[in-house]
Amino acid sequence: MKEQIYQAILKYETIIIHRHVRPDPDAYGSQGGLAEILKASFPEKNIYTVGLEEETLNFMRRLDSIPDETYKGALVIVCDTANQERICDSRYTLGEKLVKIDHHPNEDAYGDLLWVDTDASSASEMIYEFYLEFRYRGLGFSDEAARLLFAGIVGDTGRFLFPSTTDKTFAYAGELIHYNFSRTELFDRMYELSPNVVKLNGYVLQNFTVHQNGAASVKMTLELLREYGVRPSEASLLVSELGNVKGVKAWVFFIEEEDQIRVRLRSKGPVINGLARKYGGGGHPLASGASIHSWAESKDVIGNLVELCGAHGHSK
Repeated sequence: MKEQIYQAILKYETIIIHRHVRPDPDAYGSQGGLAEILKASFPEKNIYTVGLEEETLNFMRRLDSIPDETYKGALVIVCDTANQERICDSRYTLGEKLVKIDHHPNEDAYGDLLWVDTDASSASEMIYEFYLEFRYRGLGFSDEAARLLFAGIVGDTGRFLFPSTTDKTFAYAGELIHYNFSRTELFDRMYELSPNVVKLNGYVLQNFTVHQNGAASVKMTLELLREYGVRPSEASLLVSELGNVKGVKAWVFFIEEEDQIRVRLRSKGPVINGLARKYGGGGHPLASGASIHSWAESKDVIGNLVELCGAHGHSK
């Protein structure tokens, strides 16, 4: 499959790279990292990265604005996006050929060419692997590609703490840090929080609820977010905070937006992506998301999570 994707890259003069809505560092890292590799390799090609910008990630990359006609006869590559509903910028269908590169479970097998590796820690890890495979056949690399891919790997492994981190992940990260970029500056930008978000974190730590069987939850209403002056996307940065709480196996953050309530699920054992799918979402076995449309539904989600955690205890 990698060979077929490489042949497609060689063939097309215009390549447009997408990723998922509400992007995280791995979305930007894989999208931008691939773009920088292709620019270093084929300076004569037109390489674009598109999508709605996430202000908190502007330090990683700024995106391109292109007209619809640019897609005519183009190769479109979507990185780090499990299902079509989550692809940012619906014009991804306007190209001549569509490629999916992803590390989430392949529930929605879209695209003409699909490379899905659920064992990879991140889509950024996959992009670096792609470079390694074809580096002696025309693929170049750059410091900027290394910076972006390293950021993506760090972001999706929780600074190498998540179980998805493998020997390969450490090996690739070890190679990437030899390129010329400041890790200190990158970490500072990735993990610095505004005073408002830090104060909201204090609220989270004071007000999370522990339920039966090691399940826990946090509810953030629009009113609460406005009180702290924090956007829903910023509030999502706090989702991992309950990972250090003794006795908590899995937890859910409910973050209210104008038109829906985001359901952010995390786990230290119980597989939660089935629960996310039940509410129209999905994701990894230990990190998933979905959406609900009323606070009444949140009780059902919590009930399901309690049940899941209980079953996990018995299965051991």
